[in-house]
Amino acid sequence: MATSQEAEQITESQLEPTEDQRILLTVNDVERTFQVGGSPLHVLKGINMELKERQLVMLRGRSGSGKTTLLNCLGGLDTPSKGEILFNGLTFHKMSDDKRTLVRRKHMGFIFQAFALMPLLSAWENVELSLRMAGIPRAQWKERVAQCLELVGLERRMHHRPFELSGGEQQRVAIAKAIAHKPILLLADEPTAELDTNMSAQIMAVFQNIIRTEHVTICMTTHDPTILEVADNVYEMVDGRFI
Repeated sequence: MATSQEAEQITESQLEPTEDQRILLTVNDVERTFQVGGSPLHVLKGINMELKERQLVMLRGRSGSGKTTLLNCLGGLDTPSKGEILFNGLTFHKMSDDKRTLVRRKHMGFIFQAFALMPLLSAWENVELSLRMAGIPRAQWKERVAQCLELVGLERRMHHRPFELSGGEQQRVAIAKAIAHKPILLLADEPTAELDTNMSAQIMAVFQNIIRTEHVTICMTTHDPTILEVADNVYEMVDGRFI
């Protein structure tokens, strides 16, 4: 198993984006099979896709189509049974758990349907906590927290706790948390599922803004047809395959 220092060297030296790099993540013939009651359950069945820099990519499909399993594989939270996933040229799927954890901590951000905020912390403190966990020097926290909350339009609500915020505002705090450590890839699982149409549109506007300003790629799952028009690319999933 690699030491933390070795893994950090990998992420520092090999994952730094270059000016002419266009393909951020590549998925080649990925399959994912689970054993359920002694029988194989084939959830992903030969997935091929690419994520390019500064794009908004959507994985669309009904519940059970495999899109969340695929998202977990893209983020290294799960590993494919077959096939390969290349993240900035590295064979992400072959890394140890320790190495993938370090890659996620430095270069990826995650946004969840249920917001995943600490209920007793203010919006400011939730974003600050993500910087602490990412190992960002304390001297940088104040400026970066303020910048992230401003990017998502919550500069006037930064000292409110989650229960004092609307669902859309809570999701914007979650987005601010996810971008605080300056990742190059954001993975979002159904980020608008709990929101009404107006709030969903606001979240999509925030996504487009941070792609422009933070230069990130966003890959999200959704079953909402009303937001597809803002995507750079949409992958339709049915029964573990793209159609």
